[in-house]
Amino acid sequence: MDALLYWVGLAAVAVNALTGVLDAGRKQMDLVGALLVGVATALGGGTIRDLLLDRNVFWVADQTYLIAALGTGFATFFLARRLPLHPRFFLIPDAVGLALFTVVGTQVALQWHTPWLVASLMGVTTGVVGGVVRDILCNDVPLVFLKGELYASAAWIGALTLIGLQALDIHAVNASWIAMAVVLALRLAAMRYHLTLPAFRQKLENAD
Repeated sequence: MDALLYWVGLAAVAVNALTGVLDAGRKQMDLVGALLVGVATALGGGTIRDLLLDRNVFWVADQTYLIAALGTGFATFFLARRLPLHPRFFLIPDAVGLALFTVVGTQVALQWHTPWLVASLMGVTTGVVGGVVRDILCNDVPLVFLKGELYASAAWIGALTLIGLQALDIHAVNASWIAMAVVLALRLAAMRYHLTLPAFRQKLENAD
């Protein structure tokens, strides 16, 4: 299980770095700005998770994650400029990163012996915070705060799926793959079919 978490974590870092640089490209940032956004996107969620759990920050303990974020960001900056990409193309790898990081964050919290509800929220935090940082640095309203397709809720459902499957004695590796598939399927379906949660609407009384 530890090997799976390590490689999935590296993949999540790389994918999120890619989304950060692609989004920075929409703002026509230079190399330094794009790398900053990419690295912050890749490492932000896991950093907050580790600080909340009072554990060594993952990319400080193992700089391979930092190298993966920088390397992916650098390569994306130069390659993406040569390709005709739709401005919202970054949402597809963002969905992949959300699925990967949600499972990694949940498993890390479970291994840290947190209660199940806390573990699920650590999974959501790991999955969405990097995207929040990315959107803020790109001067956009974070996706998770917009009235739109399922995002954080898809991550939470996936985290709860993982916890539930392991409670039913499904092997942790199998449960992880299933949970990743759930998050990714929900997020892609939400983008395709505009699946949303109910929005808060308050009736205002006419003043007489």
